[in-house]
Amino acid sequence: MYWATAKSVVVSAPRLRSLALLLRPPLHSRPFASSPYNIEQCNQIRSLKEKKRLRGNIKALRNHKELEGSLDEKDYSNILWWKERMQMCRKSSTVQLISRLTYSNLLGLDVNLRNGSLKEGSINWEMLQFKSRFPREILLCRVGDFYEAIGIDACVLVEYAGLNPFGGLRSDSIPKAGCPVMNLRQTLDDLTRNGYSVCIVEEVQGPTQARARKRRFISGHAHPGNPYVFGLVEDDRDLDFPEPMPVVGVSRSAKGYCLISVLETMKTYSAEDGLTEEAVVTKLRTCQYHHLFLHRSLKHNSSGTSRWGEFGEGGLLWGECNARSFEWFEGDPVNELIIKVKELYGLDIEVTFRNVTVASVNRPRSLHLGTATQIGAISTEGIPSLIKVLLPSDCIGLPVSYIKDLLLNPPSYEIASTIQAICKHMSSIPCSIPEFTCVSPAKLVKLLESKEANHIEFCKIKNVLDEVIQMHGNSELHEILKLLIDPTWAATGLNIDFEKLVKESEMVSGRIGEIISLDGDNDQEICSYSAIPDDFFEMLESSWKGRVKRIHLNEAFTEVEKAAEALSLAVTEDFVPILSRIKASTAPLGGPRGEILYAREHGAVWFKGKRFAPSVWAGTPGEEQIKQLRPAVDSKGKKVGEEWFTTTKVEVALARYHEAGSKAKEKVLELLRGLSAELQAKINVLVFASVLLVIAKALFAHVSEGRRRKWVFPVLSQFDKGGSMKLVGLSPYWFDAAEGNAVLNTVDMQSLFILTGPNGGGKSSLLRSICAASLLGICGFMVPAESASIPHFDSIMLHLKSYDSPADGKSSFQIEMSEVRSIISGATSRSLVLVDEICRGTETAKGTCIAGSIIETLDFIGCLGIVSTHLHGIFDLPLTTKKTVHKAMETEYIDGQPRPTWRLTDGICRESLAFQTAQREGVQETIIKRAEELYSSVYANYSCLQHETTVELSTSDKNRIFHKAYEQSAGEKSACSVMASTNQMDVLWKEVESAVTKICQKQLLDFYKKKNISELSAVKCVLIAAREQPPPLTVGASSVYVLLRPDKRLYVGETDDLRSRVRAHRSKEGLQNASFLYLLVPGKSIACQLETLLINQLPSKGFQLTNLADGRHRNFDVPENVLKIWKQICEGSL
Repeated sequence: MYWATAKSVVVSAPRLRSLALLLRPPLHSRPFASSPYNIEQCNQIRSLKEKKRLRGNIKALRNHKELEGSLDEKDYSNILWWKERMQMCRKSSTVQLISRLTYSNLLGLDVNLRNGSLKEGSINWEMLQFKSRFPREILLCRVGDFYEAIGIDACVLVEYAGLNPFGGLRSDSIPKAGCPVMNLRQTLDDLTRNGYSVCIVEEVQGPTQARARKRRFISGHAHPGNPYVFGLVEDDRDLDFPEPMPVVGVSRSAKGYCLISVLETMKTYSAEDGLTEEAVVTKLRTCQYHHLFLHRSLKHNSSGTSRWGEFGEGGLLWGECNARSFEWFEGDPVNELIIKVKELYGLDIEVTFRNVTVASVNRPRSLHLGTATQIGAISTEGIPSLIKVLLPSDCIGLPVSYIKDLLLNPPSYEIASTIQAICKHMSSIPCSIPEFTCVSPAKLVKLLESKEANHIEFCKIKNVLDEVIQMHGNSELHEILKLLIDPTWAATGLNIDFEKLVKESEMVSGRIGEIISLDGDNDQEICSYSAIPDDFFEMLESSWKGRVKRIHLNEAFTEVEKAAEALSLAVTEDFVPILSRIKASTAPLGGPRGEILYAREHGAVWFKGKRFAPSVWAGTPGEEQIKQLRPAVDSKGKKVGEEWFTTTKVEVALARYHEAGSKAKEKVLELLRGLSAELQAKINVLVFASVLLVIAKALFAHVSEGRRRKWVFPVLSQFDKGGSMKLVGLSPYWFDAAEGNAVLNTVDMQSLFILTGPNGGGKSSLLRSICAASLLGICGFMVPAESASIPHFDSIMLHLKSYDSPADGKSSFQIEMSEVRSIISGATSRSLVLVDEICRGTETAKGTCIAGSIIETLDFIGCLGIVSTHLHGIFDLPLTTKKTVHKAMETEYIDGQPRPTWRLTDGICRESLAFQTAQREGVQETIIKRAEELYSSVYANYSCLQHETTVELSTSDKNRIFHKAYEQSAGEKSACSVMASTNQMDVLWKEVESAVTKICQKQLLDFYKKKNISELSAVKCVLIAAREQPPPLTVGASSVYVLLRPDKRLYVGETDDLRSRVRAHRSKEGLQNASFLYLLVPGKSIACQLETLLINQLPSKGFQLTNLADGRHRNFDVPENVLKIWKQICEGSL
């Protein structure tokens, strides 16, 4: 997972260029990787003449006195690289700017234009020095309130960031563009989204001597998938962190191709060896990477000709790489690629990278690209998304990435079995579950390493660790936490045992709690004085108060408070008498005006007024203070305005307050950065804990959605010789079985099937459904069936349709044969192979024979699978198969016309329904009639073999979800307690729980006495505390719940989907951290009655309700079958 390690979230696949072209953005808008070129790679520039002309221009300019000795061979390569990028620009304004460039230096500046001087000491010269350190990055330099770019970099800003050039499009000045400081993040996002890296240069803030240039330094970089974080420690906001993008290298060895992925953000790398050429191509097509490097070992093929080109061995990979930006490298592939990464990102040579490669032994092969796209594991237009049906619609971000990664790269049998065990536990626990705070591991590493983690990020880290501790302390969640260790190891490559995780989590959480000011700390109120506007103190103190506990900088706090008091005293003594004098004035319009205001731009409190000076000085109150006033000036000594005034005493107090505030803020930042440095030693535990919670949230979400859709856990087994698979009541994954709108099929597969059926009969849908169910099963997930037994396949391969690829000069049949070759070469006796309508793209007779030979090959291999076909001549061929059986999609006759039933049955179906399909799609009647005549004249002796067998479909009891839920919740005590507290809300909750239990217990006893149920198990309410959510067990089960509002009033409700109801309540203003009590009951009828009863009786016990009007529900009768099953639950027989 890119979000967890440097492992690829990609798939290995056969050659499928046409499909990839559909997924790939157009060439002119496709982001490119800004990877360095050397001179020999310049063959990718379109025009050889252009290259020669450009080199000639550079040589001609080398003798310029300002550039002499400043260019070397590497500079030439970089300038050529930028020249190529400029040729890709399309905006008219950008094209005009490009015409003013001269490719004689890395900035592209024409020294003859206005402001183009590169004289030593100038700002242009200074920017050139920074540019030479990172020549392939755009340079943004802080100049006052703007970030500026010049030359080539300015052209890129205008083209991709939507900025206007400075000074318009005047032709006598160098290209120049920039953005205000406040818009830096947006500009960086625009540039990195288009594949560029950016180097940001900051000014050293603070006063400088007159006419002295401010010192500047490189504050950081922004790369695709790696944002700029400088200054974040001071912000009172969170930073959205994109999915990291690796640097990728491809090499070749005796084992096959090797794909190396290096993630600078995480300081990790992985190396996947023994890959086929198709697998490497697929990974390159499906992953987003920052730079691509190709090892020179790729040039040495088995023939020894050292020709790696368009034709022959390696041609497939060459065709893929030739369309992209890349650079050659040599030496040890892993070590040399890491060195390249350090050069690209400006890292010290001592920086180490951790190997997170997880051994591929006993793991199924990654999905082929065609398989992944045809079942929606990769988003493809027109294909139902498998990801969307696995998770609720509100589950987004990192959990989705984890599920997608698991589908594309299925785990080993041991990990899959563990994941299934986790999901089963999650499906049965009755207690509430943590919120599962999701923090990107890459973000954690980046912020702690750069010491830019702010108090918000530390609070998130503490939430992650506290939730791990909460699961450890909960008897029902404890086992789930232990089981999560292995899947987390597989996702991160970190080997951290259970006890160490819990111990380190407690220690780090405690340390963060010692430093960071958490919710509930109220000892850091903003200063407030009546004489000074509140927004003055709010603006200046909110930037550092409330971040760390006061105990760590009490002296600084005290000094700020004293300075604020002194400032208030100065303002009161110097400004307030003047205000009192003005207010006492009875002058008509045009009289004196004055007020004390906060001058936000200058960070000062000044007096603003006019016409307040007396015409005659008579020693009246306020005159002395008016005499002390002097014009206010800014930091440069310039007069602010005619109406702004201050005094010496106020200015001294302001300086003291600002100095105290600056010292306090600096100490706060020092503590935050120190905590970042301290936590770097625990980074592995933090990454492990964050990924563990991501996995937990993903699996809880999957179980909730699977229960809602009435999916089941399959029996997952290791693949033995002669293995089989059985899917009973299989539903297409894109249909919601809970709504009852799907045709269910039973598939009992012990060998290869040859599947026939009419057009629109469901062959493709059946293959897609089997593929999805099998994949879900080997990943440990629930499957869309009534019951299932699935062996752990070593690969699952699905081939549906092929398109031609004009770019490769290949027909659709060539593409199909290429895919079939890849499938057959990768198939074993433990594989599942699904091929739809084989050999459809060529002449019927020879296509039939090829299809027959492929079937014989798959039968000999002994894999499970299905080959569907309309080539009925296959059944006339003398095939030598041992286990292959014939299956058909059933049709039935209605009013003399054959109609598909979409059910799988034994036998052969020769009816294609081709004429009916053509007619239904609007083909002219005359064409269809003529086709029928031609068919009758040639194929009159052929008849269709019809089968009218039906499949009995098993059904499940509608109340099954509730039965299992109540058995768990009624038989055990709730273990979902949070940390003990003694506040009033806890006492109130206990009172509410006691009252609800007594009322419901009494009412339920009355119900069961009437129905002759002798004994009822104890009614137990379950608490859902703040930042917790209902367990999956409540999905589809009737429940009564009580919400406690912050104003201590109650809301009583009932629902069959508690998870959605809790989310709806918490989405309202003021209820984000609301807590709930819930009680599972046998059916919606009883839930409605108990809701009415609680609404009517809780007020008599002293509780205030917000929904008293809902207490007039009608009574519902309870079905006998529900009470009968309830009786069995109470007696312990279910």
